Amino acid sequence: EISLLRAVHERIRELDPDVLVGWNVVDFDLRVFAARCAAHRLPTDLGRTPGELRLLDERGPGGRRAEIPGRVVLDGLPLAREALRLEDYRLDTVARAVVGRGKRLDAEVPDKAAEISRLRAEDPEALIAYNREDARLVLDILDREGLFALCVERSQLCGMPLDRVGASIASFDRLYLPALRRAGRVAPNVASGASARGLRGGALLEPVAGFHRDVVVFDFKSLYPSLICTFGLDPMAHACADCGEVGPLVVAPNGARFAPDTALLPALIRDLMAAREQATARGDRHARQAIKIMMNSLYGVLGATSCRFFNPEIANAITSFGQQTLGWARDAFAARGVRVLYGDTDSVFVTLDDPGRAEALRAAVEHGIADRVRSEYGVASALALELDAHYHRFFLPRVRGGRGASKKRYAGWTDRGLRTVGLEAVRRDWPAVAGRLQTGMLERAFRDEPVVPYVQAVVEEVREGRCDEELVYRKRVRKASLDRYTTNAPHVVAARKLGARAGSVVRYVITPTGPEPLHPGQGPPAELDRKHYVERVLRPVAESVLVELGESFDAALGHPTQMNLL
Repeated sequence: EISLLRAVHERIRELDPDVLVGWNVVDFDLRVFAARCAAHRLPTDLGRTPGELRLLDERGPGGRRAEIPGRVVLDGLPLAREALRLEDYRLDTVARAVVGRGKRLDAEVPDKAAEISRLRAEDPEALIAYNREDARLVLDILDREGLFALCVERSQLCGMPLDRVGASIASFDRLYLPALRRAGRVAPNVASGASARGLRGGALLEPVAGFHRDVVVFDFKSLYPSLICTFGLDPMAHACADCGEVGPLVVAPNGARFAPDTALLPALIRDLMAAREQATARGDRHARQAIKIMMNSLYGVLGATSCRFFNPEIANAITSFGQQTLGWARDAFAARGVRVLYGDTDSVFVTLDDPGRAEALRAAVEHGIADRVRSEYGVASALALELDAHYHRFFLPRVRGGRGASKKRYAGWTDRGLRTVGLEAVRRDWPAVAGRLQTGMLERAFRDEPVVPYVQAVVEEVREGRCDEELVYRKRVRKASLDRYTTNAPHVVAARKLGARAGSVVRYVITPTGPEPLHPGQGPPAELDRKHYVERVLRPVAESVLVELGESFDAALGHPTQMNLL
């Protein structure tokens, strides 16, 4: 082991890299390396200048940080988690999704640690190949998705080191403080004991449940940054509102007062918007994405208690203007005889008998809102309404067990096929069979094909054990210790049975005796609680669609149902 640790020193110094990358590289590779060096009283000076490896508690873009003098350590796992949407973020899962190949270890092996120990003793060449491929996979993922290039763009944009580009508050300071200094002002320190209670979110318009035809979605482009630019919603402008000779004031719907002429953020945002348009024009997706991330973080920063500029009045002024704008849009569509089905923060869903007039309608509503902004606040509107999507068929489900419609959950049929948001088909914590059932039902409903036979077929598959691999639950253990859980939720019970081998995501199934965990590579046991899967998984998913088609789950299974009393 001592010779191995020394060889690591020599190899890194020989390669002299600017950046070290890995998968969970800080919390696993470097932490283990540091611990073994300490055990053998060896130095951990892996850098270009004197200084030991330092493992920091503070986090970078989604992960812990490590300091090596003259080098940067980047962890591929949090970078991928921020950019990709997958069922889990194990290296094998991400690699197979992104680069089409995975780890060089038999996926069916129930105990991978034991298999690695076996390779070390019996086939060291295979172990070497396995380890080298792991390293290559990380580099290939970063390269294929452009994650390292995106990290560089974000660093150049906000002025933060590569391993701290996810520190949105520090990034905001790097942009805002110089502008504040040029204005002859000094920033406050972070207020101790600040509370985020009372912060308000975006607006939601009540959905109209059911199936609909020709639904068009209009979206306010960069709504919160545009509101900041329009009304001068800015820490400096808020502080100067009561300073006297500062020009006309803007009073937000929540009562907060601003002096737009003194605002600093609008100029910074307009510079970012111009840079984004330039990046789009030259086809630079990394720069465009970096700017988008930066702009989208502005409201979150001002609503974070750890930010020196945190003020509930400012944060709520932004969201209250957003709520008002969404309401104005709803009124503008309704005034033109257009039915509004739903609205969420910056998007409005409407039905159009003639989708071909969507562009003319968009321009009219945007112009109407600009006139309203000018007449009520005396400022020019920076709000831009875009045509986001056209769904030939559209579905808004009801609240489970209730009459009202569910928010932030819908599905639609476009020229590119089915798109689902918030439904079980895209949720990673439901068994895969739920997504397959829901997707199949919606596709058939949107094509006006029979749905009930498909439901019956999926139920039979579950009952007969022909799709057991699709019955596995995957649930994240979010608390640092299982001891912190006071309830016996199924994933917690399964994690406790795994003990030390439990990772951050637990795979388990429901058996007649309760939740049973699955080891990596292990398939479900033969004895499953199939009634649980029919009643608790298939029934709620199926009924949400069937009820809108005048059908029921019981009728689909041939069970007698009580007649409705007229």
